[in-house]
Amino acid sequence: MCFGTWLLLTNILYMQNLIAGAVVSLITTLIFSKYFQIDARKLAQPKRYFWLIVYIIYFIWECIKANLDVAYRVLHPSMPVRPGIVKIKLTLKRALARTILTSSITMTPGTITVDIIEDTLYVHCIYLEDTNPDNYTYDISGKFEKILTKIFE
Repeated sequence: MCFGTWLLLTNILYMQNLIAGAVVSLITTLIFSKYFQIDARKLAQPKRYFWLIVYIIYFIWECIKANLDVAYRVLHPSMPVRPGIVKIKLTLKRALARTILTSSITMTPGTITVDIIEDTLYVHCIYLEDTNPDNYTYDISGKFEKILTKIFE
């Protein structure tokens, strides 16, 4: 990323510029790599990028389904709405993975992340079919968590 930024800022592709950019990027990475959120070696694993693409596709699919569900509830004459808050136990350890999970849940229509306390996530849902919260844990966050674990852990 440092080298890419170097190339964008200098906008010159001479050999001296490429060598200087590579050297400066390498030195910068070696000095500041301990401050990265994720280990720099993990960024070079192609399988993480594959799972990121899978996550984006899956998230878009879930958003489409949720949009149709919310539209049905709004347009239905009897407005089948039964809101509630579900308590979900998280398995993700990294803060960035948790942030992406909570943002994904909030961006999906019909759900919103209310709070996160330690390893517990509280999610407001527009419609709860039954009162057992364990039934909703996998539906709301389980599939997202499974893919995010492959990306970040």
